[in-house]
Amino acid sequence: MKLKQLHFVLVLFTFASVGHTVLGEEIKHSFFIAGPSFTGIIAEDGREAWDSGRAAARDGFVLPNGNVLIAWSDEVKEFTRDKQVVFRFARSAEAKEIGTVERLDNGRTLITELGPKPRLLEVDAGGKIVLEFPLKPETDNAHMQTRMARKLSSGNYLVPHLLAFKIKEYSPTGEVLKEFPTDADDLGGRKAENWPFTAIRLPNGNTLVNLTHGNKTVELDATGKVVWKVGNEDFPNEKPFADPCGGQRLPNGNTVIASYGSRGVIKVFEVTPDKKMVWTYTGKHNAHEIQVLTINGKPIDGKPMK
Repeated sequence: MKLKQLHFVLVLFTFASVGHTVLGEEIKHSFFIAGPSFTGIIAEDGREAWDSGRAAARDGFVLPNGNVLIAWSDEVKEFTRDKQVVFRFARSAEAKEIGTVERLDNGRTLITELGPKPRLLEVDAGGKIVLEFPLKPETDNAHMQTRMARKLSSGNYLVPHLLAFKIKEYSPTGEVLKEFPTDADDLGGRKAENWPFTAIRLPNGNTLVNLTHGNKTVELDATGKVVWKVGNEDFPNEKPFADPCGGQRLPNGNTVIASYGSRGVIKVFEVTPDKKMVWTYTGKHNAHEIQVLTINGKPIDGKPMK
C-alpha cells in the first residue's frame, strides 16, 4: 500500500472509531454495549465511560435511574454506576444459558432460560419467580433456542426462535397467539438462514427483526409481510451486515444495528428509512446488543425500542 493510501486509511479509522460519519450533520452517540470483549458504556468520543468489569454479556439496559441491568449466560445483575449490585438472579441448575433480560414497567425483570426446559420468567425485586411458562423453540440446541424476548404493552411477549425460523407472540399463560415466519421465499427460504435474533414491536404495530446469519434487517407488518428490508446489497462497498444481533429503532425512525460477527471496521451502524448509513462505530469492541443513550449530547427520552 502506498504511503498516501495508508495515511488515508489511518485517518478514516481514527475518525470513524469515535462514532462519526460525514453524511449531512455530524452525528455522535453514546451507547451501552454488551459484547464479547467489553460490556459497558461507550461515550460519544469513543472512550469507555463505564465498564461492568465482565465481558461476554448477552443483553442489557441502562435503566431510567442510571443503573445498568445486564444478562450473562449464567446470571443477571443490576449495578449502580459505582458498581454496587442491587439485584441478582442466577440461572436455575438445569438451565444451560440465560438468553435475555428486560426491566418491566411493573418493576419485575423479564428473563429467559435456555436448555432442556426453556422458559420465560418474570422475577420480582427480591429474585422470586412470580410468572413463568415454557417456551416452544422447536429445538434442543440450547444456545439457539431464543434471544431478545420482550414484553409488549398488551401484556403478551414477543420471542424470536432462531432455529424454528419464527418469532412467536405468547400470551401470559404461554399460549402461542401468532407466529411470524422468517423463512419465506421472498427472504430466500431456509437456505438463507434467516435466524430471528432481535424482534422489536414498533408503535405502528409492525415488528423490526434482525436476521442473524441471513445478514439482513426487516420490518414486518401485522400479517408478517415484509414492508422494509435492508442488507449488504444496499451497501456494496461497506458490507456492514455480519451476523446482525442486537438492534434499536430510534425516535427519529432510524435503525441501529449491531454487527456481532464483524471482522471489518464497522461494528455498529445506523441507517435511515431510505437506507442511508448516517453513523458508524468502528472501535475495537463487537456488539451482541446495544442501546443508544444520546444523540449529540441529548439523552433519548422514553423506553428504548430494542
